[in-house]
Amino acid sequence: MERLSFKEVWCADFEFGADDGERPVVRCLVATEVRTGRTIRQWLDRVPVPAAAPFNTGPDALFVSFFASAEMGCFRVLDWLMPAHVLDLYAEFKWLSCGRDGFPGKPCLLYALDHFGLPSMDATDKTDMRNLALRGGPYTADEQAAILDYCESDVVALVALLSKMLPHVDMPRAILRGRFVKAVAEMEYNGIPIDVPILARLDEHWESLQLDMVRAVDADYGVYDGIHFRTERFARWLARRHIPWPRLISGDLELTDEVFKEMVVSYPALAPLVQLRQMMDILRLADLPVGRDGRNRCLLSPFGTITGRCAPSTSGFIFGRAAWMRSLIRPEEGQALAYIDWSSQEYGIGAVLSGDPEMIADYERGDPYLGFAKRIGMVPQEGTKHTHRPERDVVKQLILGTQYGMGEQSLAVRFNKPVVYARDLLRLHRQTYRKFWEWSDAAVNLALFTGRLWTRFGWQVWTKADPNPRSLANFPCQANGAEMLRLAAVNVVNSGTMLNTTIHDALLIEAPARDIDAAIAIAQDGMGRASEAVLSGLRLHTDTKIVVAPNRYRDDRGAEFFDEMVRRLDARTAARPRRTVIYW
Repeated sequence: MERLSFKEVWCADFEFGADDGERPVVRCLVATEVRTGRTIRQWLDRVPVPAAAPFNTGPDALFVSFFASAEMGCFRVLDWLMPAHVLDLYAEFKWLSCGRDGFPGKPCLLYALDHFGLPSMDATDKTDMRNLALRGGPYTADEQAAILDYCESDVVALVALLSKMLPHVDMPRAILRGRFVKAVAEMEYNGIPIDVPILARLDEHWESLQLDMVRAVDADYGVYDGIHFRTERFARWLARRHIPWPRLISGDLELTDEVFKEMVVSYPALAPLVQLRQMMDILRLADLPVGRDGRNRCLLSPFGTITGRCAPSTSGFIFGRAAWMRSLIRPEEGQALAYIDWSSQEYGIGAVLSGDPEMIADYERGDPYLGFAKRIGMVPQEGTKHTHRPERDVVKQLILGTQYGMGEQSLAVRFNKPVVYARDLLRLHRQTYRKFWEWSDAAVNLALFTGRLWTRFGWQVWTKADPNPRSLANFPCQANGAEMLRLAAVNVVNSGTMLNTTIHDALLIEAPARDIDAAIAIAQDGMGRASEAVLSGLRLHTDTKIVVAPNRYRDDRGAEFFDEMVRRLDARTAARPRRTVIYW
């Protein structure tokens, strides 16, 4: 522990329960100061709760836990001041193992202990005790003691794990990552406001609405047989429209959600069918976790992806669901929401990190896609995105595709053009942005020769035995974008602005309607400072979408589908005959 400059180092663990969509209900806390061995055991369920944590959480102390966003969530519901410094051994174990062969994407405490050769509780016993904590009280004295003992066993293991991991931890950057888990706890506490009445109505009539929407949407496609999607009918529909579709090695159509999402970019006529398929995959809308306060909450799983982004459950997170479901997001009376995202974030990151002067110039002019289109003569110098939208859209797909490592074959499908067309555009992109491509190619070579890549703030990925060069080329922009988003979230939470969630390259904030403009200005400044920190002083542009009650959030990709569903719901409920009640 001599590497730690803190006066006190506390390893701690909470036990808690939480119903879907609800904030946690804390059962107990156990904390041990690693140098002195002093241990605090405190029962916190259905008893008077202390006004502050029973140990030092100030600037001279370090708080250590595994998956610390959960512990910080307990601090938040107990209304305790969060620790000044947090070390999350989950985040650091993920950092140590990120991308390595044989390591899980979301390692648990048992896995980390086993990796370092440390003893742990039997998995079955651990599950039984965790279920007891989740069950809820009242608890007997023996049950309380058993839960506290179980909690203490995790703390004992945590102390041992800290000793093993400490030589490998990049401490300054680890503490920076610890700031983000506090912001995650704040987001999970706040949740996202949902229009519960319309959600309940939709769920009540879900099966009949599915049939209604199949009849309405499939009239243009003819690919459904009742509620069943028929591949052979879809193949005929594609053939009639001469749409090339990705196929498996077997020759069958590849029908994953990802393929449909990719293809709808090039073929917008597919959009209603994509929305319908997503609707038909949902058994019950009520499965969306919404608390009694009408807010969607789920585990945001910080650092859950290779690039270090959050990885919330796609079924539990409203922004992970179909685009039309986002219309269920609705601020409460008197409140407003603002969705703030960086404009062309990955483009800006690639431009600055590569030092490509042409890319930087095109970004600073405000529309990098149009800038490239003008450089290659696709759009005249006086052209705008309104006068030349199709050309700009092609260039946007090209630039985003190159940042994801797409080759000429994939781009040709996306453009619905011959391969030679895509090949020519790729050639022009390489010629125009030479320094970017030199940097991108060098990053892949560095990863292949050294075995890893890393970001400005130290997040890293290790190369596998059989690395994917496209994933490696994509990592610098994506992972530095994740660093930027984490910094922005910390800045916004520290400003006192209500942060509901992060979404890839965006923040969702909330404020009273009268204060939303001021809140947006604060959030934009926090995002600007974050981009400056990652990009050596360049402040990326942001775009903002404001939703003031009683309006609802609108995603253009699914808004019309949602409106049609609600229209049919209203028609169905209005036509329902009223029951006659006879009193005898």
